[in-house]
Amino acid sequence: MQRTEDWLRQSRKDLAHSKKSVEMEDFEWACFSAQQSAEKAVKAFYQSIRAYAHGHSVSTLLQRLPRRARPDARLMMEAKLLDRHYIPTRYPDSHPQGAPMDYYTRQDAMEAVRIAERIIRHCSNRIRRSKEKS
Repeated sequence: MQRTEDWLRQSRKDLAHSKKSVEMEDFEWACFSAQQSAEKAVKAFYQSIRAYAHGHSVSTLLQRLPRRARPDARLMMEAKLLDRHYIPTRYPDSHPQGAPMDYYTRQDAMEAVRIAERIIRHCSNRIRRSKEKS
């Protein structure tokens, strides 16, 4: 059973959560939610091409796509920035002292949202194209 649309819908919901977290000044959660939204968009694309996606690294998932489906080098590099938000945004022992909330800024959160939006757009466009070919 293909679940492309489920993954894509959740990706968009996570992005909306990320934007709300920015408004609430929960910048660490905004960054984490942005990472999650991008990861789920990439996994939606994997679903659409009937491929198995394993792991949580957005950049690795993108790198493992067929060459013709990968984003440009700039977006691949930006995906690595999102990967940095997977664990340290949630766990105090990821930092030398303090809690994650002490380490994330509005700028970090806005950048994460922007990158997630680009990855979601890339994946959505690829999913649409693969549907048109079917």
